[in-house]
Amino acid sequence: MDWLFMAMPISGVSIFWPGLIILGLGVGIIGGFFGLGGAWMVTPGLNILGFPMAFAIGTDMAQMAGKSLISTMRHGKFGNVDYVLGLTMLIGTLIGVDAGVWCVMQLEKIGRVDEVVRYLYDVLLIAMAWLVFHDISVRKKKAAAAAQAGKALDKGATGIEWASKLQAIKIPPVVYFRHANITCSAWLPIVISFFTGWMAGILGIGGGLIRMPALVYLVGCPTHVAVGTDLFEVAISGLYGTFSYAYQGRVELLAAIVMLCGAAIGAQIGVVATKYVKGYGIRFVFGLAVLGCLMSVVLKQLQAKFPDQGWLGTLATIEVLGFVSAISIYIAVQMVRGAKAELAAKKNQAAGN
Repeated sequence: MDWLFMAMPISGVSIFWPGLIILGLGVGIIGGFFGLGGAWMVTPGLNILGFPMAFAIGTDMAQMAGKSLISTMRHGKFGNVDYVLGLTMLIGTLIGVDAGVWCVMQLEKIGRVDEVVRYLYDVLLIAMAWLVFHDISVRKKKAAAAAQAGKALDKGATGIEWASKLQAIKIPPVVYFRHANITCSAWLPIVISFFTGWMAGILGIGGGLIRMPALVYLVGCPTHVAVGTDLFEVAISGLYGTFSYAYQGRVELLAAIVMLCGAAIGAQIGVVATKYVKGYGIRFVFGLAVLGCLMSVVLKQLQAKFPDQGWLGTLATIEVLGFVSAISIYIAVQMVRGAKAELAAKKNQAAGN
């Protein structure tokens, strides 16, 4: 079975290459669907497959940048990208990425990078899962209250209403972002992008795991615009992060290329699926994906604490690849169903005419 493993020339480890393809294809679908680079799955996934954490982060940055560029162009055709908002956020993103990379290099020097990054993932994933499902729960209560009063809840209504309060803080300059149809202080997206850029540099994510929910809940973007705009930001921060990690010699380009082959195909499927699944449908699946990723990280942490229990590492690998595959299949099925329904509607319309 040696043929199933590929030697990595820079990191010096042997990796199960079918796992790289599965991870790339699945994360391409998931990333295109949620507007994320998918690194919140890829970095733990690469670490689980055998890469040292610093190499997992740097390699993930490289594959994420290429895939996100493909997804951004596709979303742009659907009108889902607010480029002005994305460029405004770029200011904070690049500064934040540099700060995050510096933190990782310092942690690597003292031999704590794996431990710290995994615990940060735990905190971040738990917080994101709570945020998404709490928002869904609050919105359901609002819908029930509206129904009881004999009214229908507005389609644009949200559960959490932090964005409207933050938009009311008019610190100059105040900018109107036409495509997202929001008016706020330019400092709001800049501060958010600095924090997400910093987390991107530390965790090897494009920042999308935090930025997409932040664009929805803090800035007030419609979900589909947040998806496209976030991918635009992910592509830029990913390219910059790749350069920063490559300069430190922590990017395994061979693995990134193998993953990108699958991701380029998957991204097309994920982006088209957003045409048929909107708003809270995207948010609910996103919450499930976060929980699945959290499970794999916890299993890897248990393996580190109990090194004699080798089955924990195997289970972590099966769980992360299995969950990525399951979510990807669900998204692909939704795309096919939506496309069939759209074609059927067009045929009926043509027959009626």
